[in-house]
Order: sequence, then structure tokens, then C-alpha cells
Amino acid sequence: MQSTAPTLFEKLGGQAAVELAVDNFYRKVLSDDRVSRFFDGVDMDRQRAKQKAFLTMAFGGPHNYSGKDMRQGHSHLVAMGLNDSHVDAVIELLGETLRELSVSEDLIEEVAAIAESTRNDVLSR
Repeated sequence: MQSTAPTLFEKLGGQAAVELAVDNFYRKVLSDDRVSRFFDGVDMDRQRAKQKAFLTMAFGGPHNYSGKDMRQGHSHLVAMGLNDSHVDAVIELLGETLRELSVSEDLIEEVAAIAESTRNDVLSR
């Protein structure tokens, strides 16, 4: 029998870890003046659920994400002025969140690389 390497999703701690990280991450985002305005009027329960499903899929876990692609999902934010500095802030806050949850730096780098890989689509470039 061939053994397969654990996915990033499994290395991070699975569903419970992703759920905790997303909840903590959005607490940071909503209190950060650099990016909080992009969430004014957003149903945050729905937003957290979408983000949990997306990250679970992006990290190699079960594929239950049915939301918009990155360009469609963020085009209204680009129209509001979303730019590289905001993406940088979000990646920074995600890293802080994972450090607080005692995730190793090598896994944080993997997560940041996945986030970075979406930058051009998020910014409609």
C-alpha cells in the first residue's frame, strides 16, 4: 500500500483548525483600519463560512466551496480601491493569526504562498 503525504489541510489540523483560524482572522481584519472598510455591510457569518470552505479546498481538504472565482468575488472591492497594500495586509494578518495558533513557520509560508498565488485574480489583473 502506498502512503500519501498529508495535505496542508491535515498538517494545519483539519477542519477544527481552519474554523478557528478563520474566526480569529476575521476578528483581526474587522479591527484593522487598513482593510476593515471592505467588510462594511457584509454578512460576516456567511463570509466566514465561504472562507472556511475556500481555504479547506485550497489547503487540500474536502472540496465544498461553491462560491465565485477570485476575480468575480473581489471585483466590487477593486472598484472600492482594493490594491496590493490591502492584499499585503490580509496576508500579514493571516500569518499573525496562524502564529498565535502555534502553526510552524514553514506551514505559514505555504499558506502565504497560496494566498499570494491569488493576488492577480483578486486584484483583477
